[in-house]
Amino acid sequence: MPTKVDSAWAEHALASLQRAGYRRGGARIAVVEALAGHDCAVTALDLDDELRRRKPAVGRASVYRALEQLEQLGLVQRLEVTRGTAGYERVEPGGEHHHHAICRHCGRMVPFEDSSLERAIAKLSGEINFEVTDHDVVLRGLCERCS
Repeated sequence: MPTKVDSAWAEHALASLQRAGYRRGGARIAVVEALAGHDCAVTALDLDDELRRRKPAVGRASVYRALEQLEQLGLVQRLEVTRGTAGYERVEPGGEHHHHAICRHCGRMVPFEDSSLERAIAKLSGEINFEVTDHDVVLRGLCERCS
């Protein structure tokens, strides 16, 4: 569900795309702006539906191509929402993030943050002598409506 647009992320993403040699095309800008309006992951199909209602409409192939480019540049992260369906979530330049609990039945996604989980990951990183540069945690099960 769209929320207030994160214009700082949108500007960061568009500047990163430009530095990587991508033109500021209308479809690419529309995808960036749409992602900037979502606080959590959104599927490509949901973005496609959202952008088809805009004038001018954005084609499905352009949505997928823009998402692929944003993912390659580390500006969005892809996560499997349900089998065969991916969600795309913007990556914040400062590293702020949250994790997800996803219902296996209805696909409902519940974002969560947990400082003790972050500390446990940092502790484990030291114990196994492995520098964790990023991570995502996805819990799968049944939401309160489906259980």
